[in-house]
Amino acid sequence: MAQHFSLAACDVVGFDLDHTLCRYNLHESAPLIYNSFAQFLVKEKGYDKELLTVPPEDWDFCCKGLALDLEDGNFIKLGDNGTVLRASHGTKLMAPEALAEEYGGKEWKHFMSDTGMACRSGKYYFYDNYFDLPGALLCARVVDSLTKNNGQKTFDFWKDIVAGIQHNYKMSAFKENCGIYFPEVKSDPGRYLHSCPESVKKWLRQLKNAGKILLLITSSHSDYCRLLCEYILGNDFEDIFDIVITNALKPGFFSHLPSQRPFRTLENDEEQEALPSLDKPGWYSQGNAVHLYELLKKMTGKPEPKVVYFGDSMHSDIFPARHYSNWETVLILEELRGDRDGKPEESEPLEKKGKYEGPKAKPLNILSKKWGSFFIDSIPGLENAEDSLVYTWSCKRISTYSTIAIPSIEAIAELPLDYKFMRFSSKNSKTAGYYPNPPLILSNDETLKTK
Repeated sequence: MAQHFSLAACDVVGFDLDHTLCRYNLHESAPLIYNSFAQFLVKEKGYDKELLTVPPEDWDFCCKGLALDLEDGNFIKLGDNGTVLRASHGTKLMAPEALAEEYGGKEWKHFMSDTGMACRSGKYYFYDNYFDLPGALLCARVVDSLTKNNGQKTFDFWKDIVAGIQHNYKMSAFKENCGIYFPEVKSDPGRYLHSCPESVKKWLRQLKNAGKILLLITSSHSDYCRLLCEYILGNDFEDIFDIVITNALKPGFFSHLPSQRPFRTLENDEEQEALPSLDKPGWYSQGNAVHLYELLKKMTGKPEPKVVYFGDSMHSDIFPARHYSNWETVLILEELRGDRDGKPEESEPLEKKGKYEGPKAKPLNILSKKWGSFFIDSIPGLENAEDSLVYTWSCKRISTYSTIAIPSIEAIAELPLDYKFMRFSSKNSKTAGYYPNPPLILSNDETLKTK
């Protein structure tokens, strides 16, 4: 494989929407998502009202890459070889002695050596995107509450979380204006969304003018997708994309057979009949990567058109697009924003700030003091040893399945299309694929232990 990656060499450029093309104001969106679930648990399922109030310092709990053991209520952070580097019961971090007793430096019981192991299971749940993270904090606080009030040692609250998802985010919720999330975003999109800067809009047109086929593939439903795109790109956004696919139900879009997940047409945002194949560009719902690729062959006139896909979720975007479809993948990793000075990038207008009532939540893309770096951590018990640092499981997946990782599309929008990015590969340094810079904490990656 070539050492470098260039957009100029791609025939097709695809995008996820949420937290990829559409950046959210995390200060505002995180409390909104948390509240949408907490209100449901308290009002509909009888959970403790203390869940409705979140002390600002509690937001430090949120960290991408954590797994929740659904039976024992423990959250864990995995090393690249499957051992547990840190763990908490609910929000309470385990002391080194308790960690050693519980996990003992052994491979986590649900870990599989293939880094493509499932991220969703009846036994555990991995948190890997900004829609997920407020739910991690809520689940941890639920464990705290049930442990304190009921002395529970095993937990079955997950069914109520799933019911909360169904209530707030079901396909009809946007149209019916039900739940908390959609009505709030509809009433004040500017509070929660960042419009795309002119550099990104110009870059999308540049890709189009260069003859690239542009795709939008999102698991959001068509009505919410339209709201987001009109706000961030303008009312003419449909002119930019050759194909728009909503309710894509990723990662199944990539992993399922065409018979399991056919494309459907849309009429007034309602899904219509299943299509035996995908014959022309347009706006569709559900679908599968196999039929999409057949259409891309026709549109490009090439037997193997080269596709690159931009996304923020390792579980839904990056891993399946690479593993099942062998597409090039660009991971949007906001943890790279402001990494070098430890502060979030100050990109939102001043008039957007300070709207959330109460003390500010910690931005979800900023280092968690409780969990430490998203990229590396110490082996428990070797904190004072020079060689105690290891890559996290999340970090290993980035270099395994991403072509490159960038903090935002804006970070590359003013580069020429033939700019040559150094890609992640076994031949290159572990940090080669991060653009414009690797995380500061990885700059001395020669000292890290690899297994």
